[in-house]
Amino acid sequence: MIDELFVRFDGAFSENTLRAYRSDFQQYEAWCATKKQPTLPATADLIAEYVDFMASKNKSATIRRRINSLGTIFRLSKNPDPTKEPEVVLALKRMHRKIGRHQEQATPLTRDILDQLLEQCGSDAKGHRDRVLLLLGYETMRRRSELCNFAFEDLTRVPGRGHAIRLLRSKTDQEGASKLIPISTSLHSLITEWQDKYQLEGAILRSVDRHGNIGDRLNSGSIGAILNWLKASLGSDVNNCRLSGHSFRVGAAIDLLEAGASLETIMLKGGWRSQDNAMNYLRGW
Repeated sequence: MIDELFVRFDGAFSENTLRAYRSDFQQYEAWCATKKQPTLPATADLIAEYVDFMASKNKSATIRRRINSLGTIFRLSKNPDPTKEPEVVLALKRMHRKIGRHQEQATPLTRDILDQLLEQCGSDAKGHRDRVLLLLGYETMRRRSELCNFAFEDLTRVPGRGHAIRLLRSKTDQEGASKLIPISTSLHSLITEWQDKYQLEGAILRSVDRHGNIGDRLNSGSIGAILNWLKASLGSDVNNCRLSGHSFRVGAAIDLLEAGASLETIMLKGGWRSQDNAMNYLRGW
């Protein structure tokens, strides 16, 4: 059955994504066999029971990934998708309460933490730079070095689609085939205000000393220090966490995952080529 189902997906997804979807569906198919239940069409009660089963043996990120994979497969195979039904949502909430979200490495900079950090930014040059850094990092989900390489001339507008910023080179694209990354109107305005107010050219992110003097391109190693300086005055829940340049990528990826985005969408947005690499950021949350 799985082979017939995936024939129509051939060429639409990368090999790694198809491999991940196939594996997730096979796990579900094997479980359905033990319950003597058909895999398709699925019901909300069946998927909720599957979540409860996985909660006793898998990490929360693995469970959420598998449910997102199943939802994508259900929809693209023109079957009902019960993964957003109340029964499944409640099962996922039970799962989170049961096994939690184990913290590993840097803390994800999710939207709720981002909003708190934005409130700490001042109205001076450093505060303006910090707001640009926070929103640029979260919206583009790029690596530290890539954030620091963005230049004002990389800003563009796609007719009918809105504002974007051009990524000229990335870790997974060393040949320089540029990529357009959508950004919000508010971020575009913030960046152009930063440029116009301080008459800047070249790199968007700059060093700013304690006297407010704007220097050259920001060193990627400084991003973690900036984030942790901003969180220093927040409440203990946030202040006790450890933020780094990777926090943008994993935080935005988790927000996308919890909003129901497919693994393919998250990988495309974050620039991950393999499912394993993407899951290294999501594993344990």
